[in-house]
Amino acid sequence: MKALLIVNPSAGGEQAKEYEQQAKEKLAMFFDEVEVKHTKEAGDATQFASEAVGVFDSVFAMGGDGTVNEAISGLAPHDHRPNFGFFPLGTVNDLARALAIPLDPQEAIDTFDIAHSRPIDIGQINDEYFMNVVAIGMIPAAINNVEVEEKTKLGKMAYFVSGLREVRKNESHQFDVALTAADETKQLSIESSTLIIGSSNSVGGFESLLPKASTKDGKLHLIYLKDSNLWETIKSIPELLKGVTESNEVLGYETFEKAEISLKGNTSIETNVDGDAGPELPVTIQLLPQHLTVYCGEEKNEETHSLRAEKQS
Repeated sequence: MKALLIVNPSAGGEQAKEYEQQAKEKLAMFFDEVEVKHTKEAGDATQFASEAVGVFDSVFAMGGDGTVNEAISGLAPHDHRPNFGFFPLGTVNDLARALAIPLDPQEAIDTFDIAHSRPIDIGQINDEYFMNVVAIGMIPAAINNVEVEEKTKLGKMAYFVSGLREVRKNESHQFDVALTAADETKQLSIESSTLIIGSSNSVGGFESLLPKASTKDGKLHLIYLKDSNLWETIKSIPELLKGVTESNEVLGYETFEKAEISLKGNTSIETNVDGDAGPELPVTIQLLPQHLTVYCGEEKNEETHSLRAEKQS
């Protein structure tokens, strides 16, 4: 049994250096051989994970959501994929929240057990992959404009502050959306400042945003703001933060397995994929059901976890 541990040394304010040896020693309790590789630039984790296929039984990542996304992206294209695990060191850590993995790195290492694993759904956007969320419009603009220094200083609040700046711009778009579920396709024309596609209950650190979503439900979940002016945007955001289970006057909600999303006219905007800048529209987004076996927390009943988060909101 061989394991690869991919470490982003700069993650979590360089906390990875502190926890790397502890994680290696923990993994050595379960694996005969543990190899460590350090990332130096974007794309390294994807390359390391891809090269591990057929060589290692399990691949682990230590870093933030970006590092986890890269590692998953390295494994996802292959037919025979090693199991995947991770120790979260990021600002948001959405997948850790969805899988009941402790957000404290020390606790995540201490409680890791190879016996706790299960297959999860992941998503694909064009030729890229995602584990949690694709956002289009105002929210990705806010996320993409957050500087590293702001995230280090303010944590998750940095996104909120940037979001307020974007809300003031009040820019809505005309989207053409084709959603396919159970072999039936629905055509939608949507005017909105923001579209959010999630695969789990946790989006941007808000664990109750999509209380019905699960990494094993075989669905992707679309939320969109029904806003064409600033007042409508302001009205919709509190409803969004309450958690969305159905459409209402200010929000739209749909579930799907595949989506084609484009903008009317000749304009284009970029997406945000798991917290990092993604491809520009038009995009094709689809679900890859039960595509990756992931080591999770002790609380394996995700529906219970989602319900608890909903009650706390």
